[in-house]
Amino acid sequence: MGVCGYLFLPWKCLVVVSLRLLFLVPTGVPVRSGDATFPKAMDNVTVRQGESATLRCTIDNRVTRVAWLNRSTILYAGNDKWCLDPRVVLLSNTQTQYSIEIQNVDVYDEGPYTCSVQTDNHPKTSRVHLIVQVSPKIVEISSDISINEGNNISLTCIATGRPEPTVTWRHISPKAVGFVSEDEYLEIQGITREQSGDYECSASNDVAAPVVRRVKVTVNYPPYISEAKGTGVPVGQKGTLQCEASAVPSAEFQWYKDDKRLVEGKKGVKVENRPFLSKLTFFNVSEHDYGNYTCVASNKLGHTNASITLFELNEPTSSTLLQGPGAVSEVNNGTSRRAGCIWLLPLLVFLLLKF
Repeated sequence: MGVCGYLFLPWKCLVVVSLRLLFLVPTGVPVRSGDATFPKAMDNVTVRQGESATLRCTIDNRVTRVAWLNRSTILYAGNDKWCLDPRVVLLSNTQTQYSIEIQNVDVYDEGPYTCSVQTDNHPKTSRVHLIVQVSPKIVEISSDISINEGNNISLTCIATGRPEPTVTWRHISPKAVGFVSEDEYLEIQGITREQSGDYECSASNDVAAPVVRRVKVTVNYPPYISEAKGTGVPVGQKGTLQCEASAVPSAEFQWYKDDKRLVEGKKGVKVENRPFLSKLTFFNVSEHDYGNYTCVASNKLGHTNASITLFELNEPTSSTLLQGPGAVSEVNNGTSRRAGCIWLLPLLVFLLLKF
């Protein structure tokens, strides 16, 4: 229903019929719109939902009666308000203009409005169409989802607005380029771990700024060990073995030596686990500690392992230390001192022979 349609009172029906008869030609045939001699109403009026719409009708001194109608409902006849809707007000009723305003416009106000006038017993009308634009609004969107790698997913983003908004999906990722879908629905077949992350739905129709919502997609996959390197440590020193693994959910780590699991609390050994990293630390390495160790990473989707070696690293010997820069410096300094004394010998011999 248009403006005031739901507020029209039965007791006014007879008055409305009389008013409409007033705007009929003597033969009883409704008047024709678009008479070239009749000043036109304004062009179509476009406003946003919640704004005010002004409907203007240009008239002249030949007009004896004037009214604004919405479909079959009279809004104003002259200065008299026939509509009970407080949002509809009379702006001007002069010899040159007859205007009303509809405040806080809503979508049900959209439609045709008619300016009807009586001039010299000849009624004339002019029509204007009110268009109500509505900002985009996302009314339905998929929830965050967790899915195993290789499965299919479908994301939904439903939006409303006038005109109908354009919906696009975009993957928020450094590797993602452009839009992944220009539709309300996003289908991904055989999803990979690289396709995890946030997916952004945007709805736009140029009435207001685009509306944006996000869905988080978590892709689960079994662990794989990305780094596991052996290390060499001298006896009596501190040594650390490190194992890195990527997995979703995060991997749980275990360490083994000769099929025997190493547990936290063993004297001289510490196991430190983080979401993607595990460290096995020996505070005072002994001969017994050298050998192969196995790092096992596991989650609910599977497990993997890697072998890491802790090997003996010999400490530098004293002869090796003599080859350092300091030793070379000492040798050179001694040679310099000996060379400095050689030139004194001829002088001593000369003095002895003279005396």
